[in-house]
Amino acid sequence: MRNAPVGVTFRCSWPSCARMFLWKKQMFAISLFLRRTLNRSGKLTPRLVCSPAGYTGHDGVQKPKPKPASISKVIRTRKKQRSSCQLVLDHFDQQYSEELGDLWTSVRSVLLNPASWQYGVLLNRFTVVTDIQRVLLSQGFSTLLPQKEALTLSGVLDTVFNAECQTSGETLHQRLGDNSLFKADNSAEAPIQAQSEPRLGPLSASLQCYIHPYPLRFPSQAHRPGQLKQYYLLNAASLLPVLALQVRDGEKVLDLCSAPGGKAFAIMQCAAPAFLCCNEPDGHRRDWLAKTLESFLPQWMSSKVVVTDQDGRSFGQSQPGIYDKVLVDAPCSNDRSWLFSSNDQQVEQRLKERGRLPHLQVQLLRSALSAVRPGGTVVYSTCTMSNSENFAVIETVLKDCPEAEPEDLWEEIALPLSSYFTFSRARHVSGPLPNTQALQPHCDVMSPYDHSLGILVVPQPYKTWGPMFLSRIRRRK
Repeated sequence: MRNAPVGVTFRCSWPSCARMFLWKKQMFAISLFLRRTLNRSGKLTPRLVCSPAGYTGHDGVQKPKPKPASISKVIRTRKKQRSSCQLVLDHFDQQYSEELGDLWTSVRSVLLNPASWQYGVLLNRFTVVTDIQRVLLSQGFSTLLPQKEALTLSGVLDTVFNAECQTSGETLHQRLGDNSLFKADNSAEAPIQAQSEPRLGPLSASLQCYIHPYPLRFPSQAHRPGQLKQYYLLNAASLLPVLALQVRDGEKVLDLCSAPGGKAFAIMQCAAPAFLCCNEPDGHRRDWLAKTLESFLPQWMSSKVVVTDQDGRSFGQSQPGIYDKVLVDAPCSNDRSWLFSSNDQQVEQRLKERGRLPHLQVQLLRSALSAVRPGGTVVYSTCTMSNSENFAVIETVLKDCPEAEPEDLWEEIALPLSSYFTFSRARHVSGPLPNTQALQPHCDVMSPYDHSLGILVVPQPYKTWGPMFLSRIRRRK
């Protein structure tokens, strides 16, 4: 060791350096302890980040690190603060304070806070999703709907080709041959845990939707040509119209206003229809729809799922009585997006459109009732809470179409899922739609809520799903 230069002395002796090192080590340990303690309380955890050993969940329990790393980060939603449009908010305050009553205060607070919105993760049964399931469960997600049995990729193929194989006498493997694209490794697929609640119909068991009690958003997957996505992010309330439709294997189904394609994707997760027609007249939205179907459905299903561009109002005339089930997810005044309109000109245009929409929605629903066969069913849905676009549309069509019969969805859907969704007992318009541009209900024509005409999901704190209105109508034989 070299000697120190003359005139320079070391002021730090070995004992003092050792004490300094131990002091820094102790301070680091204390800071680490405080950080972990605060993380358990949730006060300093803007996101869930996986450390080498794992992460601390909302319940304070240390959990193992999920794999693979590409999907390991689940980030608490922290959207850029968007300013709401005061004109639209004033319009909502006036309308919904009458239609929803005291419930509007809490609905309003959720709509004005996009950072509180929850997101569902709908798995794609045409892909192997075992790793995705493990990550979701490790991050605190749980299944929204009961899963009665393990669902494997080969099981899906059995369902898809069941009707065709029965009529032709072929087995599934004879139909597919040795094409390795359809070979599934069942040993790699873990069963889904069975749940006892809620008690829904048997078709719900095919929908693997995961939700989280907090506003955590799973990372989205990029579109890659020729490669299927494993999951679809959505507002979980948008699955309710698909559940109400009750599509069964071998049926012919029409999705009259199909873009962007989330409900068409969900339909194909429920069953194996003989034919699914996805109609969208708008060119831009139709491209969006086609891209969604390409991202989630295998190429060999192209003969069963087609995209058309007809005007939905005339669909029933061109193809009367063809379909077993028809979904009308009608164009509506989307409450979530309209509240954040960007400029005054857009606001003025949207408020005018809000007055014209009920007339269009009535035409679409009438067309759907013409397109469905006698004995078939039509499900009408919107993502608005406006009575003039929901209950009033149903009442008008029922009065004009004596062969249409509404079916009560309260016990079938609302009661079993009441722990996840808030269903409003709002009041609805009684009587036909007025022949004016301003189709707002008035107090003197309102009657108590009748859920036989439909059910309405409204967003609430910690249950931020919705808005979503749905009604099911059967065409009498």
